[in-house]
Amino acid sequence: MTTVDDMDYEVRTARPEDTEAIEALDGSFTTRTIFHVTATEDGFALQEVPVDPPLHKAFPAEDSEDGEGHTAEEDPNCRTFVAVDRDGCPVGFAAVSYAPWNRRLAIEDIEVAPAHRGKGVGRALLGHAVEFARECGAGHLWLEVTNINAPAIHAYRRMGFTFCGLDTALYDGTPSSGEKALYMSMPCP
Repeated sequence: MTTVDDMDYEVRTARPEDTEAIEALDGSFTTRTIFHVTATEDGFALQEVPVDPPLHKAFPAEDSEDGEGHTAEEDPNCRTFVAVDRDGCPVGFAAVSYAPWNRRLAIEDIEVAPAHRGKGVGRALLGHAVEFARECGAGHLWLEVTNINAPAIHAYRRMGFTFCGLDTALYDGTPSSGEKALYMSMPCP
């Protein structure tokens, strides 16, 4: 258990009773910039460009069979951490999974409700993911983010993540068609 911002929040492993509130969290974002991706034969380049009017994106509801909400008893390589406010209401979560074959801890999903962003909640959730990564013996942490989520990209970079890959087709045929998947990683501290 960890507290954030003078005890305004507590971060802990999610419990079954947190599932409904976690699924109801608003993971949408609004941004005034996006990252334009140029793929080349030898790699890719990113350029942050303004968008006017600001872009708002809400993510569609997902099936819960993707590893979120797993407890250590169900799968010792998966964990979900939740940040709760003083009233015990979930305001953010991070779902992670560890792959022993390449010692990678994947951040499957991390969301903080809009009213609670910029208060250290995401950093605290990532801190719990790092602790779990160390327990598992992970060599690095890894995540995927859309090129239009500039606020998240900036936050991940501040936390130590660097770009390590691109997938220009991941979102084809989905409501996010046209967006590019950026992969970021960092060594396990």
